[in-house]
Amino acid sequence: MAEEVHRVTEDEKRAAYRALEDRILNGAGQASPELRARAFRNAGLAPPLDELLGNVATRPTQVRDADFAAARAAGYSEDELFELVICAAVGQSARLYDAGLAVLADVTGEEDG
Repeated sequence: MAEEVHRVTEDEKRAAYRALEDRILNGAGQASPELRARAFRNAGLAPPLDELLGNVATRPTQVRDADFAAARAAGYSEDELFELVICAAVGQSARLYDAGLAVLADVTGEEDG
C-alpha cells in the first residue's frame, strides 16, 4: 500500500520561513537582536563584520580564516559569529528568493502572493 505524500503548500513554506526569520532575529542568542538584524540586511555593519558578513552574503568563496580572526580580535565570540553568519546567509537567500518571485510575477503577470 502506497503511503500518501504530503505536498507542502506555499502558505506552509511562508509560515516556516517566517518562523525561521523570527527565530534567528528575535530568539535567544549571544549577538544582540539589532546586530543580527544588521547582518540579515547586510547593512549598517562596522569593520571587521562588514567585510566578513558581506563576503558570507555575496562572495562566500572569499570568506577567509583571517576574516574570522579579525572579528574575534574585535571581541566577537564564536557563538556571536555563528549567529551572525547564519543571519547574513538567510538574509541573502531571502533577498534572492524575493527577487526571483518578483521576476516570475513580472514574466507571468501575476501578483506575488
